[in-house]
Amino acid sequence: MVLKNNLNVIWGCDPMHGNTYKSKDNYKTRNFKTIINELKLFFNIHNDFPTYPGAVHFELTPNNVTECLGGVRNIKESDLHINYETACDPRLNHEQSLELAFVITDLINQIK
Repeated sequence: MVLKNNLNVIWGCDPMHGNTYKSKDNYKTRNFKTIINELKLFFNIHNDFPTYPGAVHFELTPNNVTECLGGVRNIKESDLHINYETACDPRLNHEQSLELAFVITDLINQIK
């Protein structure tokens, strides 16, 4: 429909939304690998069509939080209590955010 009617659309991805769950200790969390996988899928789909991946959305903080699992420090469920600060949604910490920036850069460089 969008392509057929030549509509102007901004395609966006929010790989954090819908990927939140409660850990066995009842912490609201997200898995960094799941976020990265959804982001890669978003870019791959747009590479298969004449469309452009125009926006991404993340919750992140420069703080040294342990709210999302994985990343370079490999935060585990048993680590969530160490520095869990969020009052609402779990955020990527400074290391995960930087790692994510490099992944996005690689994905942008692969756009056809």
